[in-house]
Amino acid sequence: MHRSESHSSLCLRLLGQFRLVYGTEPVELCGNAQRLLALVGLRSCVSRTVLAGTLWPEATEEHARGSLRSALCKLPHGDRALVTCGRNSVSIVDSVTVDARVLAEAALRVVRSGAPGAEPVPTVLFGEGDLLPGWDDDWVLLERERLRQLRLHALDALAHGLAREGRHALALEAALTSVRTEPLRESAHRAVVAAHLAEGNLHEAVRHYDDFRRLLREELGVPPSPLFTRMMPSAGIDGPAHAFRPAVNAAVRVRRSALTGRRSR
Repeated sequence: MHRSESHSSLCLRLLGQFRLVYGTEPVELCGNAQRLLALVGLRSCVSRTVLAGTLWPEATEEHARGSLRSALCKLPHGDRALVTCGRNSVSIVDSVTVDARVLAEAALRVVRSGAPGAEPVPTVLFGEGDLLPGWDDDWVLLERERLRQLRLHALDALAHGLAREGRHALALEAALTSVRTEPLRESAHRAVVAAHLAEGNLHEAVRHYDDFRRLLREELGVPPSPLFTRMMPSAGIDGPAHAFRPAVNAAVRVRRSALTGRRSR
């Protein structure tokens, strides 16, 4: 029982600074052992040939395989073993929780379903931290971008799904998290506007659309896509949101006048 409880507390953190924690105790590893564990942790099971070639791409096959054997020897063994080594592959043990894989699995579930429904909202999508910042290996750059894109697509899908369910505050939180991660990503801004419109907040929708239109013009010199423009009520395919801003502003003035008159009675 004690061994099982200890194993269940193994956590490999790859979002942000590399960190391996056994219970509450951090475990120190050398650089090559960290790289090996990170790659196996991300992919769950990797062939020895792929591991050696990915981690030591400039070395000869013989030298790369020797470096792999050396790195494996520097990982914890026995009760604290982190990987299992087969003849042709290396696998992460089931008891190790890898935060990047938890994020990827949650994102994939959202992308496939579009909304949590009765399930809890996967708050892991709202976290901060890129995959292994500061690591510039080619495989890390690829995995980092894969995870970033997967998370962004999941946030957009989650925002639209939550808006359809009438959970507008959470929809906006998901959409704005996506915007914060990638400010020029139009799909994230469409999710923000969709959430405002679903809640009936036309003024907020127009303001956000106009802000994004201005940002695109300043940064890229292009307008929003026709798909985005068509979302805006009464705007038409090419009509900018400011075409109906006067009506929105007039409604705001009427509302303010009504409130002022009510207070003066």
